[in-house]
Order: sequence, then C-alpha cells, then structure tokens
Amino acid sequence: MRIGEVIGRVVLSRCDREFEAGRFLIVRPFDLKALTGAAPPTGEAVVAYDELSADDGMPVGISEGREAAMPFHPKPVALDVYVGCLLDEVVIESEKAEKRRGHGRTEETANRKQ
Repeated sequence: MRIGEVIGRVVLSRCDREFEAGRFLIVRPFDLKALTGAAPPTGEAVVAYDELSADDGMPVGISEGREAAMPFHPKPVALDVYVGCLLDEVVIESEKAEKRRGHGRTEETANRKQ
C-alpha cells in the first residue's frame, strides 16, 4: 500500500455496473521526501477507484495491482488501483526514535539473533 493525495476526479459518461457504487479519483502517490515535507510530490498520478468518498486534498492509502481487485473477489474486474483507506494524519518517525521506544532491530537484538 502506498500513501497519496487526491488531486481530482474522473467523470465517466458510461460506467460498468461493478463500479456504480463508487467513483474514480486522480491520486498522486507520495515518496518519502514528499511525506516528510522536504520536497513536493514527484510521482506520476494514477486513477484509483474509491468507495470511501475521499475528497480533494485528502491523504489516502492506495493498493495497486492484483490487490486492488480483491474487494470484488470472486468477481473478476479490470482494476489496477483501489483506495483502501482514508488517512487522518501521517506520522513519520526517525529510526532513532523507533529504537528508543524499543521498535525495530537494535544492534543488541541483531547480535543476539545471530
């Protein structure tokens, strides 16, 4: 799953019955620099199917590839990107902060496992 921001909508003149419950949004995925605010997003925008009613400017989690079609299983659908969650906020912690809290592998735990 990747994190992105809704930047627009796609308007359809016709729609497959499988997709009538939602809508298609334009989402720009973020890389790590964009998530931390160090740089603007540079990723290529994608069209994602949304059943959660995301609005413009909202951060969303998107799944891509075969995982995007899994909400429709066992029906086969032609879908590459799906909005899987709406995000209230995104928090990026440094590795040092994670190690202080005991998350992640520290040198001590890495040596113990060897």
